Amino acid sequence: MAAEIKRRVRRVMWIDHLSLLPGDPSVTTSNNAVNSGVGGGLAALVVHSSTKGEGAQGGGNKVVWTALEVPPGYSVVGVRICYELTNARSFISQVRLGQVQNPPASALVLLDDPTDHTAPGPVCVDVKSPSIDPAKGALLLELRVNFGNTSDRIAVRGVGLWLLPKP
Repeated sequence: MAAEIKRRVRRVMWIDHLSLLPGDPSVTTSNNAVNSGVGGGLAALVVHSSTKGEGAQGGGNKVVWTALEVPPGYSVVGVRICYELTNARSFISQVRLGQVQNPPASALVLLDDPTDHTAPGPVCVDVKSPSIDPAKGALLLELRVNFGNTSDRIAVRGVGLWLLPKP
């Protein structure tokens, strides 16, 4: 019984946050292995925007996003984001997990957390998710960003998935 309880403990799996892609032409990313230029300078994926707000050019959300790889036998039960801001007026405004449907014509949003993450940081925050079975379709992670000033930067220092072994 104790082994079964220990086996079902939630654990974090870090993903490659440096692979987050800009979701539209107004968003760009950069990195520098020596100094990110944000806060204390620790290396990071730095998100920039050429426009204010959280709306993408041509409609939709201003995001950085990536596809996720989850090991077999696990469910996703949350997301951990570690970041730092140059100014609290520019921040991560939403965390979303979508699952591609079969046929792959749409993605069902399974996690949609609109919490504004405005702490200048550096800080890590956890976002709870309903249990998501990655075997049912490819998973997509989106971090919506809101820029109050185009000179601001958001440094993404780490992104992880909270996983729970399937029973």
